[in-house]
Parts: sequence; structure tokens; C-alpha cells
Amino acid sequence: MQKVFVLDKNKKPLMPCHPARARQLLKGGKAAVFRRFPFTIILKHREGGDVQNIRFKIDPGSKNSGIALVIDGKRGSKVIWAGVIEHRGDQIKRDLEKRRAIRRNRRNRKTRYRKPRFLNRSRPKGWLPPSLESRVENIVTWVRRSIKWCPINALSLETVRFDTQKLQNPEISGVEYQQGELFGYEVREYLLEKWNRKCAYCGKTNTPLQIEHIVPKNRGGSNRISNLTLACKECNLRKGNKTATEFGYPKIQMQAKKPLKDVAIVNSTKKRLYDQLNKFGFDIECGSGGRTKYNPINQGYRKDHWIDAACVGKSGRNVHIPELKPLKIKAMGWGSRQMCRVDKYGFPRTSAKSVKIVKGFQTGDIVKAVVTKGKKIGTYVGRVAIRAIGSFNIRTSKEIVQGISWKYCQSLQKVDGYCYN
Repeated sequence: MQKVFVLDKNKKPLMPCHPARARQLLKGGKAAVFRRFPFTIILKHREGGDVQNIRFKIDPGSKNSGIALVIDGKRGSKVIWAGVIEHRGDQIKRDLEKRRAIRRNRRNRKTRYRKPRFLNRSRPKGWLPPSLESRVENIVTWVRRSIKWCPINALSLETVRFDTQKLQNPEISGVEYQQGELFGYEVREYLLEKWNRKCAYCGKTNTPLQIEHIVPKNRGGSNRISNLTLACKECNLRKGNKTATEFGYPKIQMQAKKPLKDVAIVNSTKKRLYDQLNKFGFDIECGSGGRTKYNPINQGYRKDHWIDAACVGKSGRNVHIPELKPLKIKAMGWGSRQMCRVDKYGFPRTSAKSVKIVKGFQTGDIVKAVVTKGKKIGTYVGRVAIRAIGSFNIRTSKEIVQGISWKYCQSLQKVDGYCYN
């Protein structure tokens, strides 16, 4: 079960407590709710207290990143809180492409011509595309916030998902690396992600998969990653000594040579993420993707982002992971900077934006609406979309309820750029 974050009366972080203890403090009037997601209470009278060593562990990914808070003790480590961050890098990329198409269309129309000024488009050192920068900022934001709610004194980070150069040429650092304990886990995890965890020939899933050579070794094939794929036992036996083309799958060879996009994303952001986390001044423990896969398998844990985060680095060799439900965090952004919507030709089709805050509410706030009369009697909890007339829409976990008056709404948590489940 997830622990509850605790703050003293001066908003200084204390040791997280059990939910039952938090209910006692709230019921006895000794504490108040400070934040709903993640659930945090603030003590009304207590100031200061003893704290233990808590490590913030991160497993960065291209679409989802796992985070976990682990208490380091003499008998091992234990996870007390976990979450999964869903990034919006793909959405940012689509929005940028849409904006670029509109601008290109506008320039090609019969309008005043302005020569392109390419010399003005200089990029600072270490520049990353916005879609990649957002992934870094999401993780850094949650480290910064967690420091305010929990007494964190160390960080653990998976600094490299896969060493693609060594995967392509295992001999690059000598035979010792090729025969290392973690090399097999690096190769297998790379292939699982590249081939979507299914047989490359029949598409079967949820079955044991074997590493298979596209061109057999006795016919000139190598151990390079571009010559490896995944196959179920039946397909591997039927293929035998044939190449993938002779077996009837000529596209397998072409797909094997394609780079793994997700790996490129993680490898591109690893240095920026490490530099940003280093600014917090904590000791940072680093680990590879192979070790992250090796540790949970060695301890008998299932595959999940937050479990991988808890097993990052050497400190993940002996960690107790209880059954808990991680907080799902989805990056939503802070709204659109676009003043008005446009049609396919780039001309405005709506009026300019009006006020941003109506009756103390802002689009994205988490509210609780208790409607006492009318056709929509009931209680609704979810994110609100404001309207200048004071009639709001509330998106719950099941539906979108329209036309709820602001008078029935009570703010639970202000918008912070993320959606929670």
C-alpha cells in the first residue's frame, strides 16, 4: 500500500506514514489535507522529527517512466511509494508538425514575401527538440516536487538503456564484455522492445521466445544485433537452416536493420537528465538497462515500470517490493498558447481567448461538484473545463458532464500540468 506524505506545520517533509495513521490524524483534527495527488497531509502543531534515508529511483523511458521511493535500511531496501509518468513527447511532435504545415501553407499563398532568415536560427549548446526536452522536464519536475513532500537524500538513475554500439559489435571492448553477466539481458531486452515482445514470424504473444539468427551462423550469419530476432519454439524449429527470405519472410531482414526509435530517444536524453538531476546536489547512483532487467528477474518480480525503477543500480539487488497500486501520472501540459483556432487554410475560425480564470476556477482544476437540483443531481469528481458564463464541463473517469454551475463546484486541487489516476 502506498504511504502518505507528511509535512510539519512549517511545510518541512517528515517520514511518510501508513494511510490508517493518516486517517487517524485527519479524524482527530491533528492534520489537514495538503494535496490530493499524491495524497499529502500537513500536521497542525508538530514541528520537525526524525527521518530515515530515502532514495528516489528513476527508470526513464520514451513513453513511460517509472519512479519509486525506497527506504534504505540495514536489512535491505523497501518501496514505500511508486508512480508511472506518461510522457507527451509524441503529442508535442504532432503539434509542431501541424504548426509547421500551417506556416508553410501561409507562406506559399499570395502574400507578402519575406526572405528566410536562417542565420537567426542558432541553437544553444546541448539543445534538444521540444518533444525530448519535455521527457526530461517531466522527470525533473517530479524529483523537485518529491523533495518538498518527502525527505529524499539520494537518487538512482538508469543512465543508459542499451549500449547500441556494443550490441552491434560485441568485441568492441574485448571478450570480457561479450561474456559478461549482463550482456545477455541487454540483448534480449533490446530484441523484446524492437519486435514488440512477439514472434517475428507467426506473431504469437504470451509464449516463451527464443533468440534466433535471421541468417544462420553456419551460412555466414553473425551475432550482430541486426542479424537477430525473436521466434517461438515452433517457428524456430520449422525455420531450421533457412534464411528468413527462404523461410518466406523477406521483410524480416529489412525490419531488423531499422534502428529502435525508443532506444534513440532514451539515449539522446540521458546526458541532459543526468546534468539536471546533478544540480540537486544529491549522490546519484547510476545503472544500465541490463542490470535493471537482471535485478527484478533475479528476485522474481514481474515486469512493470515502477518495479524496474525500484531495481535500478546496485541498490536494486535486494529490495522488498510490496503489493501496491502506483500513481499513474499523465503529462497534460499547461494549455495551448494559440490565441484562436484556425481552419485548414490557416485563417481564424474562432474568437480570441477570453479570461483564463472564472469564479476562481481554471481549466484543468480537479473539482468536486455536488448538484442538489435539476436534471443532473449527483456528485461528480474530475477535471473542469471553464466557460465565461459560469457553466462548466467536468470530465470524470467515466463521462463528460456538461452544464454544471460553478456554484456547485468545490476545488480539490489546482491544475499543475498533470492528470492522475
